[in-house]
Amino acid sequence: MSTATRVDDAAAPAPGALTRLLDHLGTWARPALVANLVGQMAIIVTGGFVRLTGSGLGCETWPECHPGSFTPIRHAETGYHQAIEFGNRVVTIVLCVIAAYVAVVVWRRRDRVRSVRWLGLAPLLGVVAQAVIGGIVVLFDLPPTLVGVHLLVSMTLVWLSMLLLVRWGEADTPPHRVVDPGTWTLSRALGVVLVPVLVLGVVVTGAGPHGGDDVHAERLSFDPEVVARLHAGVVWVFLVLLVWLLWRTHRFPTPQRVRRGLLVVLGVTLLQGVVGYVQYFTGLPIGLVAIHMLGAASLTAATTWALLTMRERKATAVAPSDDALTAA
Repeated sequence: MSTATRVDDAAAPAPGALTRLLDHLGTWARPALVANLVGQMAIIVTGGFVRLTGSGLGCETWPECHPGSFTPIRHAETGYHQAIEFGNRVVTIVLCVIAAYVAVVVWRRRDRVRSVRWLGLAPLLGVVAQAVIGGIVVLFDLPPTLVGVHLLVSMTLVWLSMLLLVRWGEADTPPHRVVDPGTWTLSRALGVVLVPVLVLGVVVTGAGPHGGDDVHAERLSFDPEVVARLHAGVVWVFLVLLVWLLWRTHRFPTPQRVRRGLLVVLGVTLLQGVVGYVQYFTGLPIGLVAIHMLGAASLTAATTWALLTMRERKATAVAPSDDALTAA
């Protein structure tokens, strides 16, 4: 080592306490990404439970729970509803902390491409947006269209969180398909069909009996039976495409991880179908509806993961430039 190098090293400032702390927190990046994904799915269930129990206006305003108080004020009129609604807000705060952790850890990784670093900000920005949307929903007495948007944004955040988790464990080289062109095209169709599956599920919810509040909440002016049948029909299309994909993975050379991912999606889809039909014929008991909402979040995460197994990014000794890379 030259004298100049030793002098430069000695002159370099030692990392501050904050930098050392952030570097240490970075070693827990993957658990934080998993926690974020789980949290994004959990908030769908807790938010659904608020609606299913008629607790949507348990806290009558936002951001305060009651005028002059951020916490519940015990009185007979709201009963347990305010505790349920306030509990959901607490879960949102916890998820916001996790998402902030993820944003800091991912954004500080200067060695990753910009697409990954920007993706790391998505959960935090989404949770903040969801808090605002949730506040508007309360202030306008739970309009079903806004409640539906609220749920679909959460599903989008589940998708982005799974995408981020997968991309974090990959290299930053361009992706290459590991399946034949027909399977690849069919898999993209499966992802597209998932969108109307979720949207129609939200419409069924908006037209059903669980509006979040028995007095103030309106319902969508659709025949619940008609939209339920439309939703079921699109789910059957999704299932046919999925079975077709599984057949192709046995007909053409396909990595085992692709088959495994599609089998997970098949299992979740079948369970969702059973729960959906049972809840339909038993008058929509809130327990089954909550399980169905968790299943919808699980289906979104599983489908995202399965589609991402159909391409790979090979590690290279020299990191490519951002301009040479494509997003997931």
